[in-house]
Amino acid sequence: MSSMQTAFRFRCYPSATQEQTLLRWVGCQRFIYNAKVGEDRYFRTFARKSLQHAGQFAPIDQQYSHFITESTRWLREVPSVVLRNAATRWKQAYSRYFSKLGGRPTIKKRDRSSSVWLTSELFQFVPHTDAATGEITHRLLVGTKKFPLGEICFVADRDFKIPASITLSIKAGRWFVSGTCDDATVQPTFEETADWLQTFGQDELLQRTVGVDRGVAIPAMASNGVAFDISDVQKARIAKKQSAAKRWQRKLSRRAKGSANREKAKRRIDRLRQYERDVRRDFAHKASHAIVNDPRAAMIVFEDLGVQRMTRRAKPKQDASGRWMRNNAAAKSGLNAAILASSWGHIKQFSVYKALRAGKLCLDVSAHHTSQECAACGHSHPENRTTQALFLCQRCGHQDNADANASKVIARRGVDLVRSGQYRDKDRKRTMRLRSKQQLGPERSEVMPGESRVSHGTGNGAALLTQNQETPATTLCV
Repeated sequence: MSSMQTAFRFRCYPSATQEQTLLRWVGCQRFIYNAKVGEDRYFRTFARKSLQHAGQFAPIDQQYSHFITESTRWLREVPSVVLRNAATRWKQAYSRYFSKLGGRPTIKKRDRSSSVWLTSELFQFVPHTDAATGEITHRLLVGTKKFPLGEICFVADRDFKIPASITLSIKAGRWFVSGTCDDATVQPTFEETADWLQTFGQDELLQRTVGVDRGVAIPAMASNGVAFDISDVQKARIAKKQSAAKRWQRKLSRRAKGSANREKAKRRIDRLRQYERDVRRDFAHKASHAIVNDPRAAMIVFEDLGVQRMTRRAKPKQDASGRWMRNNAAAKSGLNAAILASSWGHIKQFSVYKALRAGKLCLDVSAHHTSQECAACGHSHPENRTTQALFLCQRCGHQDNADANASKVIARRGVDLVRSGQYRDKDRKRTMRLRSKQQLGPERSEVMPGESRVSHGTGNGAALLTQNQETPATTLCV
């Protein structure tokens, strides 16, 4: 058994003055993070060239006060906790690298990193009771006595628990507040759920299993006969906004870099593309909800598809004389776009945690020849797939929709895997979460320009002096 992690993400509406302050906090936190990345790169390069025999390594700590100099006095115009949390973020990223959960921390670009992480010193959820209805809501107060920001209005579409930290982010001009906390409920592990499913018979377990085949024509086809796809109205709107985004992209290329009109064009393009992202994510949530909440299903089975590998661009080809050959790059690019637009990864990702929360099992099986194998007799042959949409078995004559047949094959493979007792949960990449305030490190001390601080490198404990510097089935449309 393990405790359940719950998260929320609500729209918030800061005022114009609050938005300018939050954007300043975002920029300062990004500056400290990037400064830590630059400092680490500098010391690692210097150690390889000159200090490899002296035992001095780049400091992996949460020190940041040496970045506050005369040229960066604006860093003192934000709460010290904002700067400290940037160093903590960098150290957590490095810890994930040491745990082989990701690469080394890299530079965060302004266009891609627009969020600020706030711990409990900077925010407070105050309960408020409505005098008319008696409903209890929460007010979000942000800031400190020295740097007050005030109340930020937000819309909570469901109940939530008060988290230890929150993240305020902006995307396409819209602000969001998000947080994560431990739920009091206890959920079974993947192995415990698999052991429980082994108690069922072969036929009974097959009836309680839903196989999901993911494709381009039909994004998700379940073995219970339900197909999931985006509605025609949404497809038409997406196409219209994609066309407008291309038009504004051409306008953007003609506008001077750094100008206000260029920034306006970038915001317009971001808003146009945000609609498609919202539709795809909403579709993945609704599809995964319908798949997991089927009362007859106790196990959900997906193909083990390497989406990242499948969407690589076509490699260039050369003949014996070194002349470049046609490699169908345009067709491959179109296929990659169609795969990414089908929300394969999100459907599976959302189904995994929703199934675990519902006490069900979600697993992967091999995708080898699932589209060529007959769900009735098990005969596998390339000629069974006569067309893109029709499956006709050359041995028994079984005929079905190709995606529906593949979903039934996937479901049967999942049952065989669980019944054999060979199922083992994959090592999942887990995000480091803040457990207590003590992990954050000390508050920023007031180090004036010109002073020095000794930081200790992890690994061999050697001290390093750091100076102040800058660095055709029933179709469900959702």
